Amino acid sequence: DDHNKENLFNSLNYDVAAKKRRKDLLNNKAKIQYFHQEKWIYVHKGSTKERHGYCTLGEAFNRLDFSSAILDSRRFNYVVRLLELIAKSQLTSLSGIAQKNYMNILEKVVQKVLEDQQNIRLIRELLQTLYTSLCTLVQRVGKSVLVGNINMWVHRMESILHWQQQLNNIQITRPAFKGTTFTDLPLCLQLNIMQRLSDGRDLVSLGQVAPDLQVLSEDRLLWKKLCQYHFTDRQIRKRLILSDKGQLDWKKMYFKLIRCYPRKEQYGDTLQLCRHCHILSWKGTDHPCTANNPETCSTSLSPQDFINLFRF
Repeated sequence: DDHNKENLFNSLNYDVAAKKRRKDLLNNKAKIQYFHQEKWIYVHKGSTKERHGYCTLGEAFNRLDFSSAILDSRRFNYVVRLLELIAKSQLTSLSGIAQKNYMNILEKVVQKVLEDQQNIRLIRELLQTLYTSLCTLVQRVGKSVLVGNINMWVHRMESILHWQQQLNNIQITRPAFKGTTFTDLPLCLQLNIMQRLSDGRDLVSLGQVAPDLQVLSEDRLLWKKLCQYHFTDRQIRKRLILSDKGQLDWKKMYFKLIRCYPRKEQYGDTLQLCRHCHILSWKGTDHPCTANNPETCSTSLSPQDFINLFRF
């Protein structure tokens, strides 16, 4: 009898534990489903943990669906710039979950670049910035600057080095297309296309493709427009450089200016902050706004503006 009672007791305990596990599993599934459905967050400058609306940078990073955003060509550069800003100064403000999410998104970015063979230099610079920051933070271990075990961070640094090596080993494959190429276009069209490039390093790289493009890439008007696009007249006047012929050397001025001043940033799509209800979301995302014309209440945020929202 005692043996049977013991078996019955164990069986009951097992049933209770099994029901609890099923309940927890259902709750977790519900939370995950809700997590993916919600594409916006409430943010209010000056909120505290005791007041409604408190939101951290890590929470925002977890809930704004950056994993999907990197697949959108209009948002890709925006997310990469945001990852770079976080790597420079905000890593220690992320929670453990947010740091893990950061690394997962970074891995997806690297894999996308490896597959598409585009934006290679951009991601190289991001990885180098992150690695440099981690080297500095790991050296300060024991001073509560990083969340998590030091071995985990060392493993992440090894992953960064591996990604860097993969990017360095990329061999750009020439497409099999045999129709009209860029150099077959009239010179005026080639110049017109080159004027659409916003990074001087891209112009230099393009000039290394063929001798004719080398000549076009040195066009003074091209570099003048690039300088005027990124910098103010006052900034330009402070960094004047004359060539041997006594003319303004716009190319040298451009590379001097980018060392002294930040370049103009422009993105196809950005995060939007509703001034009426203080809700943050991607452009075009519906949110429960009570304003009569929600479209007129939205303000575009640069990546730096996004970071600044969470500096209480």
